[in-house]
Amino acid sequence: MDSLIRIGTVNDLPQVLNLIKDLAAFENEPNEVEVTITEMQNWGFGKDKIYDFFVMEIDNKIIGLALYYFKYSTWKGKCLFLEDIIVKENVRNKGYGKKLFNAVVEVAKNTGVKRMEWQVLDWNKNAIEFYNKYQANLDSKWINCKLNYSQIQSM
Repeated sequence: MDSLIRIGTVNDLPQVLNLIKDLAAFENEPNEVEVTITEMQNWGFGKDKIYDFFVMEIDNKIIGLALYYFKYSTWKGKCLFLEDIIVKENVRNKGYGKKLFNAVVEVAKNTGVKRMEWQVLDWNKNAIEFYNKYQANLDSKWINCKLNYSQIQSM
């Protein structure tokens, strides 16, 4: 099977959203996906674009995704945040995640960011082992904090 990594296009969004839903199910949160294709189109391809992504194809079918965006650190400056790497379950452990990760690392190198960061669930042992192979700093000191839409609106 020949694989291809390429920059995602607006036409990829239906398949990308399906991958996102697959990830939510894998993470035991199948009802948490609220984003729509229209929103993804606006934020990924509109005038206020905020994210980019790569897709991995096999036989013209998308089997993987790496979605990232740029952020700013008050201490470091411009940083890249890898939101998700997703590979369909039936083709995992074949090096596709590594290829997607490396594509994002190349973006980080080429854009000169001061830091590349991402999150991993503490129970996702396969992902932790994967990131340890890169000698990534897995920081257990920081606590993730979030406000959801209804919390924000009620303030």
